[in-house]
Amino acid sequence: MSMPTEISVTELKALLDSKADVIVIDVREPHEYQIANIGAKLIPLGAFGGHVAELDPDQHYIIHCRSGKRSAEACGLLRAMGFARVQNLAGGILAWADQIDPTMQKY
Repeated sequence: MSMPTEISVTELKALLDSKADVIVIDVREPHEYQIANIGAKLIPLGAFGGHVAELDPDQHYIIHCRSGKRSAEACGLLRAMGFARVQNLAGGILAWADQIDPTMQKY
């Protein structure tokens, strides 16, 4: 059974709270990361291709951006390179701010 291509912010929060073996990657720009972040590893989309070699194809990755568009692109790139356990965070950090952390600054 293949993994769903998207994950909701509530599902991600549950995974993080359970200390699941998952790596979250933020593909936004550094200035966006400074405004609001959930502690993910920052690899901006423009530089993403150059960092793929550092990633483990067997690891579970959840990719996010501001709203989900850039992270969907990064997920597609990883899947095309044989990464099977890659999910896009539906709604991105805006959904996280709406549903998980209302104190988070939106932009």
